[in-house]
Amino acid sequence: MSDESRPLVVFSHGLDGEPWGTKIVALAKVAKTHGLPVESVDYRGMEAPVRVEKLLSVAKELAQPLILVGSSLGGHVAASVSQLVPTRGMFLMAPAFFMPGFEQYTPVPAACAIDIVHGWNDDVVPAQNSIRFAQQYRATLHLIDSDHRLTANLDEVCSLFDLFLRRLGCV
Repeated sequence: MSDESRPLVVFSHGLDGEPWGTKIVALAKVAKTHGLPVESVDYRGMEAPVRVEKLLSVAKELAQPLILVGSSLGGHVAASVSQLVPTRGMFLMAPAFFMPGFEQYTPVPAACAIDIVHGWNDDVVPAQNSIRFAQQYRATLHLIDSDHRLTANLDEVCSLFDLFLRRLGCV
């Protein structure tokens, strides 16, 4: 796979996360083992609409197709931008879709491969929200015995990400 056709993995952290938190570092290691370049956007201190603008501006500067990876609010941000940039696939963890009072802001994703990982014990974003999104957009959904952060199941999440990258033909 040539460098210009090799996708770039772009991470979007959650509301209280950071650009190189535990999950992103672990998932970046998976991507790098397959020779994929990685980037992580820093959204700290930004409201949701500004995060979308920032990811859009970062993504438009990148020459290659993207694999957007987002956690919680970062999943919402990634899906919001996916139709506006060349998106090869999305890997979303406990994405903040269909939140009460904000249902109408749930984005319509790009027509690309989408995998969602969500914990059954999530007390921030109900697993039902990801079930609804996955059903509506024919996304692959993995419901696991975890909470919102998914860090207790990090090995499982990394394995699912590895399978996702293999399915995309990035390996």
